[in-house]
Amino acid sequence: MGQTLITLDTSGLFALLNRADKDHEPVKAALFEDKGLYLVPAGILAEVAYMIEERLGSEALESLLLDLESGGLTLECGEEDLPRIRELVGRYADLPLGFADASVISCAERNGGRVLTLDLRHFGVVAAEGRITLLPGPS
Repeated sequence: MGQTLITLDTSGLFALLNRADKDHEPVKAALFEDKGLYLVPAGILAEVAYMIEERLGSEALESLLLDLESGGLTLECGEEDLPRIRELVGRYADLPLGFADASVISCAERNGGRVLTLDLRHFGVVAAEGRITLLPGPS
């Protein structure tokens, strides 16, 4: 079997970088139990970078950028996901499921289906289709 992959959502990545977040430890444990690659869809990069810089400061943003540069996190560009992203955005317009979440879902579907997220409102609905699995899972 090949390497396992986890696609990171903004909420999971933010909690990972924010030691004061109540979900920091469960998120950290979910990642560190796994030996696979951690994928950051390009579709969330601006969103997560803005949140980190605004709420946690430039040092936390520097940590994220270093993780991406060093390969600790893998930037997943996902151009091939655009048709699926459009489909998801249209199908779940009533949530609304926006571009960033749809890019995470599409990337995960292509890469083993595991998503690190705390956003159960959006991702939980899509997970009911059975194509993605949410981490860290129930505590």
